Amino acid sequence: MTKILHCVPNISEGRDKSIINAAADAIRAVKGVKLLAVAPDADHNRTVYSFAGEPDSVLEAAKALALTAIEHIDMSVHHGIHPRIGAVDVTPFIPVKEVNNEEALDICRQYGKWVGNMGIPVYYYEYASTKNDRTNLANIRKGEYEGLENKLRDPDWTPDEGPAVFVPKSGAFMAGVRHALIAFNVNLRCTDLTIAKRIAESVRFINGGYRYVKAIGLPINSTGMVQVSMNLIDYTKTPVHRVLETIRSEAARYGVEVAGTEVIGTMPAKAVEDIVKFYLQCHNFNSDQILELNLD
Repeated sequence: MTKILHCVPNISEGRDKSIINAAADAIRAVKGVKLLAVAPDADHNRTVYSFAGEPDSVLEAAKALALTAIEHIDMSVHHGIHPRIGAVDVTPFIPVKEVNNEEALDICRQYGKWVGNMGIPVYYYEYASTKNDRTNLANIRKGEYEGLENKLRDPDWTPDEGPAVFVPKSGAFMAGVRHALIAFNVNLRCTDLTIAKRIAESVRFINGGYRYVKAIGLPINSTGMVQVSMNLIDYTKTPVHRVLETIRSEAARYGVEVAGTEVIGTMPAKAVEDIVKFYLQCHNFNSDQILELNLD
């Protein structure tokens, strides 16, 4: 049976179409990999790629993407609203079919060593983490690119791969193994960033919110709105609709409406099934009723 590994790297470029397209082409050029989605965001100045295939092919595609980013992205002039520390800020490997965490970890380690051998610091996170304080991405990313040079001088933050040397052009990379998550953003029809931050605090686990939600408040300058930007790390335990309705309720406290939402990259069919059941009250619906999923 075919093994399938999913990879969702985020690069620190969301505005230059030539770079975004070059990275996508690098992925497409790898045999045995399917590019599933490309999601650029100019305000975040970040692009999320989603691709899947046989583990060894996914590794080669991740390397091809990294080479493109290393060549074209200069972190010393990068500006965006999303936290970041490197040109390829994060590269998660996600087991999908006939691949377990240990196999995904092996691919992740091969990728990290390869990047490190090019002289770029690499930190492992989530299941791949080597220290407890590196499990959470936010801990590694604290201080962002601007604080990275000082961070690398701290023995507690010696990279897992590569030298403890600041590389101004590329910064540092993060690589990990995790389960499927949903990158979900909710845009609020207001300009007050404080409101977005308060709502983010109300839903994220670290402040007493939902166990499987990570959230931050961000300004969206292109639309004159603010955003609650989230990773839903286990949609089976904290479903999308529950988080959205909580945000809608919290926003109403401030007299603010939800202007719209965004799903960045791909999402599992089961999550869509849950959304349909909730909003259409179609309680017997299942993803087998989606036409395209029955055409394979």
